[in-house]
Amino acid sequence: ELGPEGSSREAALRQSSRRKMFLVGLTGGIASGKSTVVAVLQELGCAIIDADVIAQQVVQPGLPAYQRIMRAFGPDIVLESGEINREALGSIIFSQPEKRQLLNSIMHPEIQKEMLKQILKYFVLGYRYVVLDIPLLFEMNRLTRFMKHTILVYCDPQTQLSRLMRRNGLTQVEAESRIAAQLPLDQKVRMADHIIDNSGSLEATKRQVLKLHSSLEDSLDFVWVRFAAITALAGVGGLVYFLLRRLVS
Repeated sequence: ELGPEGSSREAALRQSSRRKMFLVGLTGGIASGKSTVVAVLQELGCAIIDADVIAQQVVQPGLPAYQRIMRAFGPDIVLESGEINREALGSIIFSQPEKRQLLNSIMHPEIQKEMLKQILKYFVLGYRYVVLDIPLLFEMNRLTRFMKHTILVYCDPQTQLSRLMRRNGLTQVEAESRIAAQLPLDQKVRMADHIIDNSGSLEATKRQVLKLHSSLEDSLDFVWVRFAAITALAGVGGLVYFLLRRLVS
C-alpha cells in the first residue's frame, strides 16, 4: 500500500495533470526480433526506454551495482579495463539459476530508478505514450501492473533458434539452453495484450507496428496512478513528487 502520502500524490496527479501519458511494455524472446520493432518505433518518433542500455549504465565502475556484483561474483568477471565482462557474467547466470536471481536482485532496483527518471523526462516533453523495452518483462512479472498495454514480439521456435545460432555463433545445444532460460514465447503470447509476429518479412513486421502505433496514439488511456506507484517503489518518491508538484502547479 502507498499510505496517506502516496494516496495524496495519486489524487493530486489525477486532478491537476493536463497531459495524458501511459506506459507500454515491450518484450520478446532472445532473437525474436525485438530490436527490429524498436527501430521501427524510433522511426515513428516514439519515446523508448531501453532496459538493456540502462543495465549497462548502472554497472559502470564505481557505481553501487558494480560494487555489489564484484563482491557477489568475484574478479574473474572483470575486464582489464575495469568494466564487467558481460559475456563471462552471462555464461554464469545462464547455467546457474540461483546466480541469475542474485544478479537480478542487485540490478533491478537500480534499473527501475533510472527508468523512472527517463519516464519523468518524457512526461515533461509531452509524449503521448512511453515504450519500456524490457526483455524480461513477464519473467519479472511485478512490472506488468504499471503497463497499460504490453506488446510481445513473437517468432516461431525454429526461426528463433536459427536466428540465435547465426547471430551469436552458438551450437544448437548452446542456443537451446539460452532460450530455455526464458519463458517460452508461446507462454508469453497468452500474457501479452498485443502480438507482433516477426517470423516473416521486415515489411510485414513494419505494417503490424504501424497499425499498433496508430491505435495507441488514438487511445485515451493514461497512467498517473501507476506512475505514482512506480515512484514509491523506486524509492525516489520525495524528489519526483517535488518535481511533479512544480510541473503541475
